[in-house]
Amino acid sequence: MPPERITSLQNPRVKQLVKLRDRRPRDEAGVFLVEGYREVRRALEKKVALQELYFAPDWFLGENEPALIAEAEAAGARLFELSKDAFAKVAYRERPDGLLAVAPQWRRALSDLVLPPEPFLLVVEAIEKPGNLGTILRSADAAGCHAVIVCDPVTDIFNPNVVRASTGVLFSVPLVVEESANVLQWLREKGVKTVATTPSATAPYSDTDLRGPMAVIMGSEQYGLSEFWLKNSDFPVRIPMAGQADSLNVAMATIITLFEAVRQRAAR
Repeated sequence: MPPERITSLQNPRVKQLVKLRDRRPRDEAGVFLVEGYREVRRALEKKVALQELYFAPDWFLGENEPALIAEAEAAGARLFELSKDAFAKVAYRERPDGLLAVAPQWRRALSDLVLPPEPFLLVVEAIEKPGNLGTILRSADAAGCHAVIVCDPVTDIFNPNVVRASTGVLFSVPLVVEESANVLQWLREKGVKTVATTPSATAPYSDTDLRGPMAVIMGSEQYGLSEFWLKNSDFPVRIPMAGQADSLNVAMATIITLFEAVRQRAAR
């Protein structure tokens, strides 16, 4: 069957897509939005069962979109063609590229993680900004982290800006949301040492052994790590600051620390 065509901004599906920008409607429906060619492509590569795919040829940026649409349809997604104005209504990007999918949410537990003998993990606590969380996921993927654990979340991992900032890496990095106390107990049971980044530490991150089973612990943008993690982590470390600034953006600090670990682990 040809895709259903939607031109009216008052169409119920258009209204529902707009609602899915907010967390409560997403959670009630058990779905989230995936916008963009690269993001939809990565979802399909990871066998995410897209429920619906909305597309608007007037917004396409290249020539590969029809093949991606056909692939999504073959994988079970229901197709809807939108007019240029209707797609602009549902898109959350300033300059959309004409592809928007609806995907099912998932829940993964710590017990679901399959780790190597010397896991390299990232734990983030109470990250507030969706863009930062997405960038952190992207960085963890680039560094080869075996999993990312989000503790006591402030930002919904299915926020559209998390998906966007992660460039679809949300689908490839094993991701768990859990309370800090449960995460600490699990890490200890697994024999994973914890390295907490904090400006109050005396040891530079580059002078600390980041090899072996290890989890880097990063805190929120505004408050840093909670007292819980500062008291219970094995190795507090700091990133030396030469200027007047006393801290870095949490996503940037995460990149610096992760890639020092990558350097050390590769050198071994």
